[in-house]
Amino acid sequence: MNPDAPAQITLVHSPACHFCDEAQAALAELATEFSLSVDLVSASSPPGARLVREHRAPMYPLVLVDGAFFSFGKLPRKKLRRLLERRAFGSVA
Repeated sequence: MNPDAPAQITLVHSPACHFCDEAQAALAELATEFSLSVDLVSASSPPGARLVREHRAPMYPLVLVDGAFFSFGKLPRKKLRRLLERRAFGSVA
């Protein structure tokens, strides 16, 4: 992982999902502080359905960071912020 490269965030979302809307707003806010590349993927699209099956996400949104599972359901903002801070400063702790 290159700390200078933007964090690749994949957000698998569903229509009328308030957790999905909240996650998108949180990512927009975090993008003002951290270098992020956010990929919104519909859960009903073939790639979205594949990711949901692969990660066995029981609810939306499904969030991946740099291709790795991060969370599903309500986005844990503090946990994501800590991950982004560690990533930005190159810490492995």
